[in-house]
Amino acid sequence: MSGVGPVEPGEGTRVRTVPLAHRPQRGFPPRNFERHRRAALGTLLTSAVLAGSGYLYLTRPRPRPQPPPPDPPYPSQATAVDYLKPQATDVRTDPRSFSFDVATSLESGPPVTVTRISQPYAGLSVTSSPRTPFRTKAGATRRVTITMQVTECGKVPRNAGLPFLDVTLRNTRAIEDHSFILGSRYAQDLSQALQVACSNDFG
Repeated sequence: MSGVGPVEPGEGTRVRTVPLAHRPQRGFPPRNFERHRRAALGTLLTSAVLAGSGYLYLTRPRPRPQPPPPDPPYPSQATAVDYLKPQATDVRTDPRSFSFDVATSLESGPPVTVTRISQPYAGLSVTSSPRTPFRTKAGATRRVTITMQVTECGKVPRNAGLPFLDVTLRNTRAIEDHSFILGSRYAQDLSQALQVACSNDFG
């Protein structure tokens, strides 16, 4: 017989018929497609949540940084020196030595240390009680006794017009040499003391 036709099963063989329900259908996804689809959707949702969280983190209102603390004032800006009064002295004992009181006070800032007290006249030496260095704290006032000794009358003025004290001050910010003008009352008392100390030299 010629021609092409279905192959007849041989003797002793059987043809297996696959039920339609178990045959793989072409063009349809396999059984595990739904599982892969759910995993993919979960990954996309996770990525979306992470992206949203990152956006919210980047666009969140950030707290303003605290400004740095202000620098402490220079010691001369916070320290005051006020003339109080001259001390009673016995001119018969030491006519060339005289004393007076000042008050040092600190308005604000860190403590200020007075490291040196002097004056501009070459013929006078200066000591203080308490001795330098001494410290003054903010809000406190310290009473200081200044003693001047005339060492050479030719180098002191007959009348001190505008005398001042040279004071070296130190705090955590700076060390400064500052001249404090103590006013007209101090000028009068100093001139009178110099007249007494150097009366013979002044004539």
